Amino acid sequence: MSSNIEFDREHLWHPYTSLTSPLPVYPVAKASGVRIQLEDGRSLIDGTSSWWAAVHGYNHPTLNAALTAQASQFSHVMFGGFTHQSAVQLGRLLLSMVPQGLTKIFYADSGSIAVEVALKMALQFWLGQGQPKKTRILALRKAYHGDTFAAMSVCDPVDGMHSLFQGQLAKQLFAPAPQSRFDGPFLEQDAAALRQLFAAHHQELAAFILEPVLQGAGGMRFYHPDYLRLARQLCDQYQVLLIADEIATGFGRTGRLFACHHANISPDILCVGKALSGGYLSLAATLCNDKVAQGISHGEVPALMHGPTYMANALACAVACASVSLIQQGQWQAQVQAIENQLKSGLAPCTSYPGVREVRVLGAIGVVEMLHPLDVAQVQKRCVALGVWVRPFGNLLYLMPPFVIQPDELAVLTDAVCQLSKTPDWSQSVVLPGA
Repeated sequence: MSSNIEFDREHLWHPYTSLTSPLPVYPVAKASGVRIQLEDGRSLIDGTSSWWAAVHGYNHPTLNAALTAQASQFSHVMFGGFTHQSAVQLGRLLLSMVPQGLTKIFYADSGSIAVEVALKMALQFWLGQGQPKKTRILALRKAYHGDTFAAMSVCDPVDGMHSLFQGQLAKQLFAPAPQSRFDGPFLEQDAAALRQLFAAHHQELAAFILEPVLQGAGGMRFYHPDYLRLARQLCDQYQVLLIADEIATGFGRTGRLFACHHANISPDILCVGKALSGGYLSLAATLCNDKVAQGISHGEVPALMHGPTYMANALACAVACASVSLIQQGQWQAQVQAIENQLKSGLAPCTSYPGVREVRVLGAIGVVEMLHPLDVAQVQKRCVALGVWVRPFGNLLYLMPPFVIQPDELAVLTDAVCQLSKTPDWSQSVVLPGA
């Protein structure tokens, strides 16, 4: 094991981590349910669903069976000129679940690529409409939409983790981050700022992209559903496409099947990923309505100009069918509600700790915002000692556990977060970005 650690430390780059002075890593031997077992025998309760994807936990028999069955037929064929049952079945399942009006599906490799495709769809749509000046994207401050270049251009340009690339990114337009709390009144200042931007810039805007209700890696911020309703109204009024990035929020995480359902709106373009394949294989999708599809198809270049090699990979689509089917059975509603209730009670003690700024909970998401940034290495070392896996970022301790977590397991997670947030000396000496 030590030789593997040494090789990893010397040669393998981990996300948002220095290669010359990397964060410690913990070798995993196996995982099952909500527990990750390390090579040294220690067992950790997963509080992050492997970056919000493994909603059914690990080593799930239904997902394993789907993967094995597909592999016995074929693992991949190019999607150019071919199709296959798993891709078609997944498409049928998705269209039965997403907000009404979304009818076309483009399978992508990852969440970032799904956003790239969405932005490309918007730009090609307006070219097809004979409006080549509509090339800018409106996004939100505190937004995060991915790590590829077009996706980075619609992330927060100042406080986001990609600010060092600003000189190379397309210059987009940004609205103030919504201040209206999810559980409070909808503030006029949010409405006024958005109306002003649309009125002043609609002639150059191709689309408005946002993460509905939850701004994820930009700060785990929950905002009022009326903001979504206003966004839909203004996009219709000023002829701007609405893109909903539900890569983190889709498939029940916020307490509704899709976060757009909190406002009863349907976007023109929708991005999904993460929970789509249950955390087994990288897969995402970009969906659009007939208006967008027809607009692109009737343009000078009638094809959407994107085509990943592993588009609609059969293994990924097969396991995604199993994942989405498990969600569609309806157990997620009771699971997420139970998690929400327990997160509220379990994290409540944190509100009295001097180092805590705020505690907030929505669906299967619990956030403890600290007054100061956290030292990731020190916090994770302490978490492992407590038997949990919680990965902080910035000044946030958060929980997004698998939906299958049991009350006693969730209690261990919330107790650990309470212990961590009660200790005010986790200040971070070197601030590194990343979720």
